[in-house]
Amino acid sequence: MDIVTGVGVLDKAVLVLRAVAERPLSLAALQSTTGLPRATAHRLAVALETHGLLRRDDDGRFDLGPELASLGRVAAQRFPLADLALPVIEGLRDATGESAQLFVREGTARRCVLSLQSPHALRWIVPEGVLFPLDVGSAGRALSGSADAHWVESVEEREAGVASVSAPVTSPSGDVIAAVSVSGPIERMSRQPGRVFGDRVAAAAHSLSALL
Repeated sequence: MDIVTGVGVLDKAVLVLRAVAERPLSLAALQSTTGLPRATAHRLAVALETHGLLRRDDDGRFDLGPELASLGRVAAQRFPLADLALPVIEGLRDATGESAQLFVREGTARRCVLSLQSPHALRWIVPEGVLFPLDVGSAGRALSGSADAHWVESVEEREAGVASVSAPVTSPSGDVIAAVSVSGPIERMSRQPGRVFGDRVAAAAHSLSALL
């Protein structure tokens, strides 16, 4: 669910940014995706473009702008979550032998900000930067705070033949800010991956939470 602050123009601008984060959009597609009136979608997109938060691609579609990259670099320097997580995710990958990832929430989606691949020839590859739905997969449920225990498992929810286990990373105030995951083929993960890897994933998430 998209966050609503009560500041209408800000909420709508963020809605536009999150829609374009999924893929470049024409004005018609932007209107359809956001549900905003055409004039409102156009006005916000052009204003965001003026500030460098959006740009036009070669086909005239709205895409994320260079100012976001600049702000992102500053944010990463001030809150280097991926850098903090790297040794934890490396340790998880080495301990399990499976691919390990770190996800953060983006509106109704989740983005992979760190991904380390399994040494096995048969493995599940998650590219860094990829955006997945929040409502499918163990990491999405962990980010949504719907974990009934210290970890969440999923089996073939998003991709056939793939299982995963995830655990939430929490801030000092207790907010869920990220999810640590391991994923791989069912042949090794089994159809009860939490029983095999749940404790290790939960321990990794706890270790990362302690660093924040």
